[in-house]
Amino acid sequence: MTTTIAELQQLIAASVKNYREGSIVKGHVLEKRPKEFLIDIGYKSEGVISASEFDDPEDVHVGDEVEVLLERLENDQGMVVLSKQKAAQRQNWEKIVKLFEAEGLIKGRVKAVVKGGLTVNVGVEAFLPASQVDINPPKDLQQFVGNTYDFKIVKLNEDRKNVVLSRRELDKVEGTVKNITDFGAFLDLDGIDGLLHITDMSWARLTHPSEAVKPGDRLTVVVLEINKDKERISLGLKQLQSNPWDRIEERFPIGRKVSGKITNLMPYGAFVQIEDGIEGLIHVSELSWTKRIVRPSDVLTLGQDVDAVVLGVNKEDQKISLGVRQLEPNPWDEIEQRYIIGKQVKGQVRNMTAYGAFVELEEGIDGMVHVSDLSWTKKINHPSEVLKKGDEIEAVVIDIDKANQRISLGVKQIETDPWKEIEGKFKVGDVVKGTVSKIANFGAFIELPGDIDGLVHISQISEDRVEKVKDVLKPGQEVEARVIKIDKTERRLG
Repeated sequence: MTTTIAELQQLIAASVKNYREGSIVKGHVLEKRPKEFLIDIGYKSEGVISASEFDDPEDVHVGDEVEVLLERLENDQGMVVLSKQKAAQRQNWEKIVKLFEAEGLIKGRVKAVVKGGLTVNVGVEAFLPASQVDINPPKDLQQFVGNTYDFKIVKLNEDRKNVVLSRRELDKVEGTVKNITDFGAFLDLDGIDGLLHITDMSWARLTHPSEAVKPGDRLTVVVLEINKDKERISLGLKQLQSNPWDRIEERFPIGRKVSGKITNLMPYGAFVQIEDGIEGLIHVSELSWTKRIVRPSDVLTLGQDVDAVVLGVNKEDQKISLGVRQLEPNPWDEIEQRYIIGKQVKGQVRNMTAYGAFVELEEGIDGMVHVSDLSWTKKINHPSEVLKKGDEIEAVVIDIDKANQRISLGVKQIETDPWKEIEGKFKVGDVVKGTVSKIANFGAFIELPGDIDGLVHISQISEDRVEKVKDVLKPGQEVEARVIKIDKTERRLG
């Protein structure tokens, strides 16, 4: 039979149609070379494929059929440009698209740990976010590398050929709330009971399960654990939502101002809900720079809206530290400008200890007068000898410790130290008059003009032997005495 020109053109057109660039065609291994294989696809010239494109090059034999992608019909050498891997990727992608549309499962092998999750080989490279690895995101992702699992395809991007997987999605079930207890809710899972514990209902803190669910609710939950021995199924509801504590340091950096509602008041601080599932704690010490707040309930109420500043974030323990006082300037930052050393101040005695008296200079700002700074001349053992609580006193600022928030005050510094001018007032041999101020076993202290005490030793009281000072002298008694010794360094007058 003679072939006409028209029929020949049709055969050529059909032949060209079968060999379009970008199409997948079947071929046979024509020749094995050290690093490449020669492939016959029935075209006028053969193609070459690198041996590295085959999973096991040693297992490839002459005559084996392979499917390849026809990249170019001819290159500079007149050879057909082929790729086995790209053909497989194309076919795998089409398979993945069909599975995604059918909501089916796909098997894959975990390749490596990457930022944010894992890479998985499912015929093409796919991404498994850390949050989708398991119901409770594991801390160590390395344990999954090399293992094969079933996955659900949750997202596809045709243009970028991106595939996002999930294992967590495989454990979803539906159930109806049967009854509620103080610790959780029991769900009917088509004839089997499961427990949804209160801690697995919401990322937010609940005081009772009834705040989240009610009898008759139809819920989609995840299976957290199946205990065959106890015949118990543990369920989770919050695990279907993203954990608000993920990326918490980025979302709530230290120093950021936040707003929220007071959810709980404790003796040590106030809990503030700053986001669904996220609470921060304002410690009682962070409520004010200066006010002495004993309990948060003294200044805050439940349900109150407050502003605060993030002081610290602990993702592992799920704790955020907040402060209210940081919204205002710290008065101690400028303390040196307001209380200059040497400045005379007034205040009320707030408290006393064995070593000194605390004086309130302004609300929350105290100064301390050490017992040694109460008098130049008198030996005072306890501040209560000369002060009482509530006394208004004047003092001088003698030191400021900004780091430890302490102001040192002196009362005696208001007046000149009389011992500096002692030689001008008293000389050895002078006869002086004074009043007995204190009796001791070894003698009596005599208060002299200028608020200076002199000591009459027991041996100097009388020419006769004195057994007990109190037998001869009494406090308040006026006496005459002679100055026999002046020790300016030791601040003693005999």
